Amino acid sequence: MKLDVLAIGAHPDDVELGCGATLAKEIANGKKVGIIDLTRGELGTRGTAETRDEEAFNAAKILGVHSRVNLRFSDGFFKNDKAHQIELIKMIRFHKPEIVLCNAIDDRHIDHGKGSQLVSDACFLSGLRKIETVHSDKNVSQETWRPKAVYHYIQWKDLKPDVVVDVSGFIDKKMEAVLAYKTQFFDPNSDEPETPISSKNFTDSIAYRARNLGRLIGAIHGEGFSVERYPAVNSLFDLK
Repeated sequence: MKLDVLAIGAHPDDVELGCGATLAKEIANGKKVGIIDLTRGELGTRGTAETRDEEAFNAAKILGVHSRVNLRFSDGFFKNDKAHQIELIKMIRFHKPEIVLCNAIDDRHIDHGKGSQLVSDACFLSGLRKIETVHSDKNVSQETWRPKAVYHYIQWKDLKPDVVVDVSGFIDKKMEAVLAYKTQFFDPNSDEPETPISSKNFTDSIAYRARNLGRLIGAIHGEGFSVERYPAVNSLFDLK
């Protein structure tokens, strides 16, 4: 399936937390959007791989994405090597996204920076014709494809974004998708161990970060991204 935007995260819930409102806005604007989770988050302190599978399915329904796939890489231990790059190249060539969104370049969780570089490398390699791939479902050789842009969403670390998207009107949809991960976030009745993302402060921070980024661009809510190359505009009047 040809996609306009492909959002990739190391763990189920990375995409929702990092760019859920941006995806919801693009879907509302008629764009085709897909999600790839690299792992099932099986090393997570709370919940299980099976509960995360269900939560990811529910979150995808809430956002209205057109596809969601889990590559089942090893949580915590996947590598940015040829074997993992090839699997991602197959997906990039299959979906042919114009834009790829992926993990923060630098972050608290080791999988985030690692996943960020893996995706970025795979997007480049996907455009090389001497790398031959066959999609497992179709059993036919794939054409090369390189996305026009790769953007990295902001995660745990409060990194300064290069671009902020006005997501006013879509924060409620983002929060609904995030909170579909019931095992992961604040629940006063949960008997599971506390984690850095299970506090009420963390849940509240999702909305107040969006409000602050919105404030900085003169909007109600915003989501920030780091870029790999300079953004280009046709005119200064394209900048808000």
